Amino acid sequence: MGSNVTLILSRNPISFIETGAFAGLYFKEINLFDTFISSTVVRDITGGLSGLNVIRLKIGNFEESTWQETVGLLLDYICVIYFQEIYLHQSNPSHLPSHILRCMANCSKIYLSRVVLETWEHFHFQNLKEIIVVNGKMFTLPGLQLSHQHSLRRLVINNNYRLLVFQKLVDLPSLEYLDLSRNVLTIDCCDLEFVGTPNLRYLNLSVNSAVTIRLFGLLNHPTLEVLDIHNTKVIFENDHSDAMENLRYLKYLDLSYSQITFNTKLFHGLSSLKELKMAGNSFAKGIFSQLFLNLTTLEVLDLSNCAIENIPLHSFHDLHHLKHLIFSGNKLITMDFLTGPSLSKLKSLHADNNHIAGISPSVLQNIPADLSVFDLSFNPIECSCIQTEFISWIINHQSVLKDPQLMSCKSSSMNSRVINFDPTQCVHRNRVIITVSILAAVTVLLLSALLYKYQFYIHYCFILLRGYRMSRQQECSYDAFVIYSSKDETWVLDELVENLEKGHPPIQLCLHERDFQAGKSITSNIVDEGIMGSRKVIVVVSQHFLNSSWCQFEFELAQSWLVLRRNASIIIIILEDVEDKKIKRLFGLHKYLKKNTYLKWKANALSNTRFWARLRKAIIAKN
Repeated sequence: MGSNVTLILSRNPISFIETGAFAGLYFKEINLFDTFISSTVVRDITGGLSGLNVIRLKIGNFEESTWQETVGLLLDYICVIYFQEIYLHQSNPSHLPSHILRCMANCSKIYLSRVVLETWEHFHFQNLKEIIVVNGKMFTLPGLQLSHQHSLRRLVINNNYRLLVFQKLVDLPSLEYLDLSRNVLTIDCCDLEFVGTPNLRYLNLSVNSAVTIRLFGLLNHPTLEVLDIHNTKVIFENDHSDAMENLRYLKYLDLSYSQITFNTKLFHGLSSLKELKMAGNSFAKGIFSQLFLNLTTLEVLDLSNCAIENIPLHSFHDLHHLKHLIFSGNKLITMDFLTGPSLSKLKSLHADNNHIAGISPSVLQNIPADLSVFDLSFNPIECSCIQTEFISWIINHQSVLKDPQLMSCKSSSMNSRVINFDPTQCVHRNRVIITVSILAAVTVLLLSALLYKYQFYIHYCFILLRGYRMSRQQECSYDAFVIYSSKDETWVLDELVENLEKGHPPIQLCLHERDFQAGKSITSNIVDEGIMGSRKVIVVVSQHFLNSSWCQFEFELAQSWLVLRRNASIIIIILEDVEDKKIKRLFGLHKYLKKNTYLKWKANALSNTRFWARLRKAIIAKN
């Protein structure tokens, strides 16, 4: 038989192998998973396996196997087989015999799955290039036992859920690949922990408890090409943000869900970086304008699930080679950053699960020509005639869009798809809207003109209506409200107030300059305090009165109000001779003087005595 033979005996219930049957044979691989049915059989067939030479030896049992006890016993006799690679897998974690490493002296690769390693005997391997220990129980990383293995290139110890203590690795000059992910390690990194690893290219510390990166922790590892610390809390010692400045050959960096406080200098020096993942982190406002400076070789950028609401236009100014951009699961409303010329080589853009209702035509016109994958699924797209251009673009570019059937209209109770919306229905609707808008505009203009022309009368009617509603609830506080021009104030105060308020009995007058409430509108004071708050109204007619628009307004308001109440309580005082033609211009005053008796002031003692007596009697008289 040639040496390039694979022999698979797994799940065969072998009970006997002739002694020496495999002696002198050479196999590429032999698979003994779940092969021996009992511990007695293992003892009996050991002689049959003695002298076997194989490159790859696979032993162990599957999940559903009931032959767990035979695996441990088989390991006791494994030294009778000569092998270069060993793959050991157990259905349930069990202790590895302490002497087993001596049987692996010539191994170049050791793969151990679901083993319990409380102690690891120190043993020097001449040809060992790769060690993989997964899904087991390790209490301490055997740094001392793994150190000084000069041929070791690949070391993987992950998913060992009891690995709490880290021991430094020393003198591993050939080590290129180091994976310590999915443990529960709290580790400082990386100058004192990985001593003598000048060729380290791959370092994975993801899904651990915490990693503290010292100021010069990565200075001695300029050869690093891949650094993965996702889902691990990352702390920069003394908050030093340029700890990665020496990693000029780094091509892949994953800091997703690492709780990092990002600084604008964090990525300085990463001149070869091609893929950067920062999903699940938070960023200070405005940091994007400088965070990605000098990352001129970057091709992949992942900013998903970062609660980002806005991306400044110049955020990707230096990313001229960016091909894949991921913004899934954020709070973006607009996509204006796509108009930047630096994104001309973009091939895929994932903006699913954001808050995008629409994209403006100016942005659609500047979408990169090489874009072949555009994911806008699970966004609240507004399916309305306002977004006609955007929806038409979606319908016409379904070959570019990823999962266009998952793009739903936000306002639809039926949760209909965007691609089923018919933009042509908006043509007729737009015509109707334009026609209705023009008619509405004309109507508004006409109403505005009418309101402006008749604003005084509208205001006048409103005041009367309000006063009529409130009149039954308000009692009179004054005997008479005096309507007069402020230029006749001297006569009002010296004559009217002196003779009426200080006479017997005293008559309480309401004067606008004295009794109106501060902070209240003039019209409200006229109605509330003056007309409705007084039993009578005294009108002092003079040349100044006839020239005052406010006096005329007060008179018209009082007259209309008293007409509504069917109460003739207006007392006219002609203070001086006035021109008839001016009185005739005021139709209401002229008409009132023709039908009602009025008082006229004369500057002599006899006339004044009669004047005050008649005025007092008119005020006191009941209506």
